[in-house]
Parts: sequence; structure tokens; C-alpha cells
Amino acid sequence: MTNSSGGATGSASKTAGTTRDLWPAPHAVAPVNARLEVPGSKSLTNRYLILAALADGPSVLRSPLHSRDSALMGTALRSLGATVTELPGTDGYGPDLRIEPLPETSSQPAPTPPSPARHVDCGLAGTVMRFVPPLAALLAGPTSFDGDPHARRRPMGAIIGALRGLGIRVDDDGGGSLPFTVQGTGEVAGGHLVIDAAASSQFVSALLLVGARFTHGLHLEHVGKPVPSLDHVAMTVQVLRSVGVAVDDSVPNHWFVPPGPIAAFDVRVEPDLSNAGPFLAAALVTRGTVSIANWPSRTTQVGDQWRDILARMGATVELVDGTLTVTGGPAIRGGHFADTSELAPTVAALCALADSPSTLTGIAHLRGHETDRLAALVTEINALGGDAQETADGLIITPAALHGGAFATYDDHRMATAGAILGLAVDGVDVENIGTTAKTMPEFPDLWLRLAATGTAGTADAPGMTAGATRRV
Repeated sequence: MTNSSGGATGSASKTAGTTRDLWPAPHAVAPVNARLEVPGSKSLTNRYLILAALADGPSVLRSPLHSRDSALMGTALRSLGATVTELPGTDGYGPDLRIEPLPETSSQPAPTPPSPARHVDCGLAGTVMRFVPPLAALLAGPTSFDGDPHARRRPMGAIIGALRGLGIRVDDDGGGSLPFTVQGTGEVAGGHLVIDAAASSQFVSALLLVGARFTHGLHLEHVGKPVPSLDHVAMTVQVLRSVGVAVDDSVPNHWFVPPGPIAAFDVRVEPDLSNAGPFLAAALVTRGTVSIANWPSRTTQVGDQWRDILARMGATVELVDGTLTVTGGPAIRGGHFADTSELAPTVAALCALADSPSTLTGIAHLRGHETDRLAALVTEINALGGDAQETADGLIITPAALHGGAFATYDDHRMATAGAILGLAVDGVDVENIGTTAKTMPEFPDLWLRLAATGTAGTADAPGMTAGATRRV
């Protein structure tokens, strides 16, 4: 494979209206044959960080993800009073973490003078903007929340409404979004709480993660359209149970968490199976083979769906002794793919290269992610000559001849990796702002360039990797 620098030099970014870096996506001229490891799961890292802040003693997180989202979470916990320190790591992806929990909360009124105001920068991290406000409600005094410009457009009404339903004052402009300030009193009574979590499963997870520290525990009830990405709620429940928190989820749309301690822990984080997706997709695109080490035999991560999705798209998929190996077939097959959640941008990129039509359903909630991913995917696939259209809850993608050009990312890491996948098959694709992949995988640009240039993507020297060459236009 070679690194192509051809294609459109482009004009201004569709999102910024100013010049942005364009990254010449490498174009495949031979099948890849690679074995690699991927960093820890962002979803698990940030859930464990929240629980560590509430635990009954110091906790250690081994092989955590080090990315923008996890750094924002660590900084948020420090701003609330937890201590997060680095320990020597052994996996090549950075240090382990030791977390001293928040100071013990109290049911006493806020002190006089009032506690100093705290501030949390959410960036564009959904886990920070949704998981941290209920945590802040347990502390006395105000905590303000804001983030990147697009973060102010992400749905937050369910969390703001939930906190108010729990008796917590939240000051906002009435729009149900960032910025806002949580006025904590040092205690949350808890009890029965009804929310509509149809916009994001993170609303459910956010409340479950802290429910054991409510005075009366939590009975959370969802009403409305189905909760999307229930795999992520299952992950939250599993993580809670692993640290001694009882969760009863036997009744659909109801979760019961009794009050009680959260046990300190020493846990190794699984690799991020969603972030493995683009590399596995490279096997299909190039008719090559990619192996991912340390694939868990049992997991709650949505990325485990790759084993089924890629097989249905024509690949040979084997999991042997903890290594998942995917070998591309003679063509990429289209099909119907339901409830692919955060995997959808990678699936859509493969569908744009398939030999038959595809439909993606059950992903309407992606309109409220880092960007409106459905609109963004349709716009960018069609800009390269593709044939994609939105439906009420997904996409229809029909095979079409693609050509090179600029691929905008809208500051969304999943859009960036989707553009890189298309670039393997289509010469001259320039991905705008590839650096946005730092949200969950800072190593991605360098790993992808090495995969394309040499057919390998080893990660032993992952720390200190750079994003590779960019072209400013």
C-alpha cells in the first residue's frame, strides 16, 4: 500500500468556514496483513473513573484510555476534589491511574461562606457532560458546566430535568443544554425518578452510576420511545455489579439501585473494540487480513458486534486464544444492519464500498452525537459520488462509483475514521481535521499511515506518535 497525496485540495471546511488541515488518506494498492493492539475502552475508562470518585477507598485503573475524552473526565474529577495520579504503565499506551475518591459528602447545609464555585469543561465528551452533573449534585456548592461550541447543541434536557426531579437546583437558560450550573447541597435523597432517555442511553447510565450514593438509592424509570444503545446500559450495570453495587434490571425500563457503598477496585480496562473497527474494516477494503490482540471472550462492549457485522459483509472472522482475525472476501456485501450505534459511521463507509444496497436502522439517536452523524455521512459520501440518503431512523446506501475529494469531519472522530476507510479504496480522499481522532484514539493517524505504508500497525512505540503530514489549505 502507498500513501497517496493526490485528490482535492479542497476549500474551506463545511463546519468552520475557515481553512483547515486536510490529511491525504492513504490509498491501498495491496492487501494489508497486520496484527495490532488498540488502547483501552473509552466507555469503560470513564465509567470506572466516575465510580472511583465515589468508592470507599483508593482505586487503580490499569491500561486506561489516554485521550481527550478521558483527560476531560480526569480533569473534571480533580475539579470536584478527587485526586487522580499517574502510575507507571506496562502496555505501551501510557500510565495507569490511581484515584483517591471525593471528600465524603455530608447531609449538612452548605457551609458559610458558601463553597467556592467549581467548573467542568466537557469538551465534546458525552460521558463528561452527562455523567458528571449527577456526581456534582452530591457535593455542596455550585458547579458550572460548558464545553465546545457543538456541545451546546447536544441533548442534555433529560439530565437537567432528572436533577430537578431529584430536588437539585440547576441554573440554565431554559434550553435544556450547556452551559448550566448545578447547585449541589451535599446530599441527594433519590427514590423513584421518571425520565425520558430516548435521546441517549447515557442519561440512564449517568444516574445509575451515582444512584448507590443517594440517601434512599434510586428507582429509575424510563418512559417514551425505546432507549437507544442498550448495550451501553448493560455495560454500566455490569461495571456497577463488579464493584459491589446491586442493580435490579429485571423489569424492562426500570432499574433499582439500593443505597450502599461502592467498593474500591483494581481493574484492567479492556481494549476499545469500537476503535478496532476501522482497522478490521481495512481487511475488507483491501482483501487483506487484520488481527486484533487481547479481544475479550465475553464483553458488554458494542464493538463485539464486529464479529457478526463483518462476517455478514463477506469476511472470514475467527476468534482464537484472544486474537480476533478478519480476512476480507472477494467483495464487500451490503445488507441490513440494525442498532449499530457508534459503529454506524464505519459500517456506512463499508456500505458505500459494497456491491449491493444497504440499510442501517435504529440509529436516529446519532443525530445528537458529536455532530448529526446521519446528515454528515450522507453529505460526505454523496460529495465523493456516492448514493446515500437519510431515513427516519437510519440510512439507505446504494452502490455508486466514488471519486476523490475533501471529506469533512465536523470535528467528529468517527467521521474522520470513516473518511480514512473510504480513502483506502478511493484515491485522492483528503480527510479534514484528522486530529479530531484524539477524542478517543490519539494514535490513529500514525497507526493508519503505517498500516497503509507497510501493511503493519504495531503499537509498541505508541506513546509520542504524531499525526503525520497534513496539508493546510
